[in-house]
Amino acid sequence: MRPEDNRQPASIVVPPRQSTAFRASDHDTAQAVAADVVRSQIDSIYHQDDNATQAVETETTTAPHSPTVASTADTGNIQYDHQQASSANPYARTHNEKEHTIQPSAWEKYHSAWQSYYQQYYERYYAGEVHQVKQSLENERQKNRAEEQSTSPDEAMYDLRNKLRQQIETKATTVRKSRHFVPAVAAICVMVLFLFLQYNRVIFANVAAYVSPGNMDPSTLIVDPSASVDVGPEAKLIIPKITVQVPIVWDAVASDQNSLNAAMDNGVAWFNIPGANAKPGEKGNFVLSGHSSNDWMDGGNYKFIFARLEQIQEGDTIYVNYQSKRYTYTVTATQVVKPTDVSALIGKSDKPHLTLVTCTPLGTALNRLLVFADQVSPDPTAAPETTADTAATEATTMPSNSPTFLQRIFGFGG
Repeated sequence: MRPEDNRQPASIVVPPRQSTAFRASDHDTAQAVAADVVRSQIDSIYHQDDNATQAVETETTTAPHSPTVASTADTGNIQYDHQQASSANPYARTHNEKEHTIQPSAWEKYHSAWQSYYQQYYERYYAGEVHQVKQSLENERQKNRAEEQSTSPDEAMYDLRNKLRQQIETKATTVRKSRHFVPAVAAICVMVLFLFLQYNRVIFANVAAYVSPGNMDPSTLIVDPSASVDVGPEAKLIIPKITVQVPIVWDAVASDQNSLNAAMDNGVAWFNIPGANAKPGEKGNFVLSGHSSNDWMDGGNYKFIFARLEQIQEGDTIYVNYQSKRYTYTVTATQVVKPTDVSALIGKSDKPHLTLVTCTPLGTALNRLLVFADQVSPDPTAAPETTADTAATEATTMPSNSPTFLQRIFGFGG
């Protein structure tokens, strides 16, 4: 409890106000005197008229003789008396140019001092701001340098991968939300599927040409082409340079493309036409045809058997096993012709020859690649004539690949 809590509250006595009766004439006189005082003050402020100041002082001194002043004085208002005793125009008392004269040089010094103050103030202010910015940049640079030094190359690579992954996921999410995403993806899938069905043989043929190790049995490799080697009764074509060892199929009909394709699915087909119907060891042209490429939907194990035939050059050796005897041929030339140029295979000769036929470029049937070779073993001069009972058939085009996707669906396209 505080001491003042026990203190008895003092009774407040309000003294009675003395009533003073003013007459109407006295009230009007007081208002007029007050208005004159205000006018004199305004005139003294704006015009600095010494006479107006004196008039105000005179009016102020005469004011107590009015009934209003007298009546007020009678009330005993000490504060009012003190105000009346002071000057009625404080502005004139403190801003009298005659009493307070300021020299122009002093005003110039005054203004120069203020200008210098503000200039120094703002210089310090902006200098401090620049210093803070520099300090902030330096702290940031030191922080980044410390982070770089503390981050290992693996961590930096991990952060980079995360950023890339996040960017890809963000863009992928944006794309997936698009209303055109599903139709566009469907169209792309259809296009890719169509291109694959039409041109898959191009892809597979090039892969087979440069990746496949071949299917040649190393035991059949001949070092001396003129050496006599015992072979089995199976008819085979052997090309060591491109690691080819493939059976020869004899029953294909040269004028029937389906028959030729069926034969080439099982090896290389004997293309038996008039003027090029010799067999191994007989005088004339012995023609074999094989696929360089074919459609992935086609059957057979020899769809790409001649995929590397373009690598054959003059002087290379080719072997043919026929009726338990090996015949050796040496490549003399290569030629690219149109599929209808069957006459390039026909010619009269008193020596045995071998011609290999396949499609070129890889994956297409635009042209035909011909590889010509002459028999060197056994002695070609002792070769017999072509068998008289050989059933040759006329052909207008050379063997080809199977039909493409467009050819199977619409009957056109290569």
